[in-house]
Amino acid sequence: MKIMLFAPEMVLLLGALAIFLLCASKNGHRAAGRLTLAVALAAMAASLVSLGSEGLVFYQAYKIDLFSQVLKFLMAAGLACVLIFGKELKDISQDMRPEYYLFLVFSTLGLVMLVSSVELLTLFIALELSSYSLYLLVPMRQERPGLRMQMESAIKYILFGVAATAVMLFGMSYLFGLTGTTYFTALMPALRSMMDSPAALAGIAMVMAGFFFKLAVFPFHFWVPDVYQGAANETTAFIASVPKVAAVAVLIRLAALASPEGHHLTAMIAVFSVLSMFYGNLVALVQTDLKRMLGFSGIAHAGYVLLGIVTLGEFGFASALYYITGYLVMIVAGFLVICTVAQDGENLAISDMSGLHKRSPLMAFTLAVSMFALAGLPPFAGFMGKFLLLTGAYKAGYLPLVILAVINTAISIYYYLSVVRVAYCVDPGQRPDLAVTVPAKALSLALVVIITALGLAPDSLMKAFTDAVRSILS
Repeated sequence: MKIMLFAPEMVLLLGALAIFLLCASKNGHRAAGRLTLAVALAAMAASLVSLGSEGLVFYQAYKIDLFSQVLKFLMAAGLACVLIFGKELKDISQDMRPEYYLFLVFSTLGLVMLVSSVELLTLFIALELSSYSLYLLVPMRQERPGLRMQMESAIKYILFGVAATAVMLFGMSYLFGLTGTTYFTALMPALRSMMDSPAALAGIAMVMAGFFFKLAVFPFHFWVPDVYQGAANETTAFIASVPKVAAVAVLIRLAALASPEGHHLTAMIAVFSVLSMFYGNLVALVQTDLKRMLGFSGIAHAGYVLLGIVTLGEFGFASALYYITGYLVMIVAGFLVICTVAQDGENLAISDMSGLHKRSPLMAFTLAVSMFALAGLPPFAGFMGKFLLLTGAYKAGYLPLVILAVINTAISIYYYLSVVRVAYCVDPGQRPDLAVTVPAKALSLALVVIITALGLAPDSLMKAFTDAVRSILS
């Protein structure tokens, strides 16, 4: 049945409608959180059920295949994780929580639609649905005396987002003008025959710019530190994880439009990769706010992901998907600890992790695993992800890029291990012990296991991603 092809999206859409009805209730905040978690879990189940489905709907503008369904499952799982450890919403007022959950589901719906969009206008609508929901989530934070940081962050996010969208639309007009179509299936052969044309390269580059913004690639990164610091911890956890999966998926679809001989495009991606890695890692070295540090490190990780996309090949694309999956799990684990340690939802300095191993051994261990993995140390997902990306780039002939990536990995080890040092080697002082909920404990253990398993046994997931990428390249 055609409706089954749209099952994950229908679950999220109906869930959003149900949450919207709760917004009119005085006590809606109590049920909204549980309902949203149920919707996320149902979306995961729907993605699994439709994993083997294939088809085109909405006049061939929306494609369901293995590529899209795997990523929909990952994004629904990311939403569920954020909801589990952020269920208290410590820094979101009660009367605003139903609307908060509503926009969270709408943003996820837009991201889920992105990975199945194979037509430019459909892609644009899905992106805007996700983006405008996020713009509204950022300022939904309780005001603190003399501090309205969330409002400034929201304004910056909107302004940079609008600029990135304008550039992307301009690029879409180029592609339509050159090919006379907005469908990827017709764009691909047409563009591959004109990859030497400056207009074609400019069009692809400008469309990619909209998703470089989502992924926080240099120089589209300016919103990151302020939004990470200004938004509530739970909002930042979502922004730092789930949208990046969708951004990588769409970048792969766009990169697939180019031929392997598109040297000018790969040169541009390579430059962005190097700049993102160096800028993100060097600025992260001097950060004292933990969320800002993770924001700048996220810029560096965007540079690592581009190592896979620059190859314009099957293995590189699959490695990029593997890496962003590992990053999703690693960053969610890190924010689980942040949301648990922040008793009132406040921003945390790195020094606030002092003596965490005494205050909560499990949270300290989860933080250590997250930081080790983000740094790219074995035997965790970050190490295997970087290894696969570097291997693919080396085989594609990008040896200088590989060397620069290794240098950046060495730089990043310093600031990641500095967080672990504070958690394990500094006295807690007057900081109290932490009360960790049972769901948070269970999720913490699950994330640690997944991070380790991805590092030790990558074969099954890499095979699934390779098959998924093959389905969009054929």
